[in-house]
Amino acid sequence: MELKLFNTLGRKLEILKPEDGKTLRFYCCGPTVYGPAHIGNFRTFVIQDLCRRVVESVGYKTLHVRNVTDVDDKTIRQAVDSGKSLRRVTDHWGKRFENDCQKLNLLSPHQAPSAVGHIAEQIGLIKKLIAKDLAYVATNGSVYFRISNYKDYGKLSGKKGKGLQKNADRRLSDADEYDKESWQDFVLWKHKKPEDGDNYWESPWGLGRPGWHIECSAMAIKYLGESFDMHSGGIDLCFPHHENEIAQSEGVTGKPFARHWFHVDHLRVEGKKMSKSIGNLFLIDDIESWGFHPMELRYVLLSGHYRQTFNFTREALSAARKVLQRFASLYQQFDCEAVSQEILRPKSWGSFAGVQKAFLDDLNVSKAFGELHTIAAKITPKIKNKSLSIEEGRDLQVGLFLTFDTLGINLKPFYNNRSDLKNTPTPPEIERLAERRWEAKKNREWELADTLRTEIMQSGWIVKDHKAGFDLSKNDYLNK
Repeated sequence: MELKLFNTLGRKLEILKPEDGKTLRFYCCGPTVYGPAHIGNFRTFVIQDLCRRVVESVGYKTLHVRNVTDVDDKTIRQAVDSGKSLRRVTDHWGKRFENDCQKLNLLSPHQAPSAVGHIAEQIGLIKKLIAKDLAYVATNGSVYFRISNYKDYGKLSGKKGKGLQKNADRRLSDADEYDKESWQDFVLWKHKKPEDGDNYWESPWGLGRPGWHIECSAMAIKYLGESFDMHSGGIDLCFPHHENEIAQSEGVTGKPFARHWFHVDHLRVEGKKMSKSIGNLFLIDDIESWGFHPMELRYVLLSGHYRQTFNFTREALSAARKVLQRFASLYQQFDCEAVSQEILRPKSWGSFAGVQKAFLDDLNVSKAFGELHTIAAKITPKIKNKSLSIEEGRDLQVGLFLTFDTLGINLKPFYNNRSDLKNTPTPPEIERLAERRWEAKKNREWELADTLRTEIMQSGWIVKDHKAGFDLSKNDYLNK
């Protein structure tokens, strides 16, 4: 099984797999830490997390690098305006970002390099570009990439030549005006300005700081090599940021920078573009203040296809709660948490093969949930009339675990922990079954333990193991 994923470079579906057949090496443009990340930012990070989980679900290892942009116009401006050091400002917002990532159950990247921590690598890359006549030093000490000397510029975005001029905007020059040869050339090193305060570094061209684009190239090459499997970010980064990354990286190495480019489309809120002026740049804190859980937000952010603009609404959060509560009941009843201690990937998805197939088809989460609802509709009558076989129960347990583990959705917050169900007296026959099952597990009689667990579940009870033994609780799923 292989993941088919749309490649912006070439604009077609391609199989995403490691060049070495073992470890998928990929780079994700991370946060600029001058303020809190909003839910539009997190749509991209959540989709990237899903992609990594799907890749790992078919048995590949991953090497995930996500940078931190801790020096640019915005971070410096906030540091200077607040009277704080750049590091103090960026550390504060970096910790806030990591906390939000944990709330959304994002897997931590294997490497999270910062731009400030890699100034030397950026200077080294700029030196090589100057030596190849792909960059030049302006009279003020700034350094620019010479686009006219790089013939492949525009191969990712399609913006080149006359099209580049037609679609030109201030982002090309990072909103700065410098003494450069051509308006389309982009900055690699910015000379020190009075408004930068103490935020500058020494370089062969004088005091200054790196341009935004060179940061990612330097860090990606250091941790993933001159050529790697995949690069990802929001669709707004395709041009000019990713286009510039390709130019400066391939200009130096002569090798393909990234073979696969994975972009996530925009998020709209209640049908409107996200904007500070409108006041709809919602944060994770906002979602929680409305009474919703971050897992409900994760479900919503995953529910629309990543290549399409997605409209976020509060109603979608309410709908997510109902869905997650329903599947949490099944997940809890069939003790799916126990699977994580027993399973080795890749694992057969059994009757959930259609769910996995949807994930592998360009991350089609909507189709995956459609398959999941179909399975639940078929299995519920068997649960209610107690005709579910041991094999079917085991298949459901493993399938549910694989599905929600791949989605990265933790269902524990939606477990049915009502006090009236907790305090329901346990019938002696259920206690005896649970004791026999515990003894079977201690004796490694797994088939007998599965048989007894199924009998307990079909009697409407949940058995939850822990180190010292087990707990029993009533489950009202059969009465819904």
